[in-house]
Amino acid sequence: MEKSIQLKPAIQKAISYKDYLNLTEVLLSEGKTTGPNQSEDYLHYTNLNFHRMKRLDKTVELNEDLKSLLQAIEKPQTWLVISEAWCGDAAQNVPILQKMAAQNQLIDLKIILRDENLDVMDLYLTKGGRSIPKLIALENETFNEIFTWGPRPAVIQEVMNQLKEENITELSVMVEKIQIAYNYDKSQSIQEEFKAILTSL
Repeated sequence: MEKSIQLKPAIQKAISYKDYLNLTEVLLSEGKTTGPNQSEDYLHYTNLNFHRMKRLDKTVELNEDLKSLLQAIEKPQTWLVISEAWCGDAAQNVPILQKMAAQNQLIDLKIILRDENLDVMDLYLTKGGRSIPKLIALENETFNEIFTWGPRPAVIQEVMNQLKEENITELSVMVEKIQIAYNYDKSQSIQEEFKAILTSL
């Protein structure tokens, strides 16, 4: 089956970044998160992620070179993001993706939840895993894939790889180490990666 056939219905039911934030807030008010795992850990991380996204919305600035590249896009496209509210990498990166999309009215960022769209997720596995967030940029007219990105910048992936090498598997420790790396990076790596992607198109 062609990817476009599976992507079309997903895009039709996808939600905006604003609606994604609203959904997360409503679920938290009900003591819930997205997806089937409703554990205390996932609720805790969803709460942290919600406030982190709100903070990044206010504090992150895109660099001028990246803005110029985004503003130069001339064809309407959809940036379909696969995410979940409990995912720390999504909380760190989806607000940046939204800021990028907001630079050009031809870019429409839409979000789908991974566990409600496993057929789409399984088209975009990372080393066989359902890692998120995952961005699929598509031409609106043809549904042709322009590029993909995710689940995290390479510099953050290096930290994850190091944790695996050291056999560190405790969730709280991993989350803390990854969070420190993101704080130090200040969104610069994802911005540089998108500059490279857009320059190469």
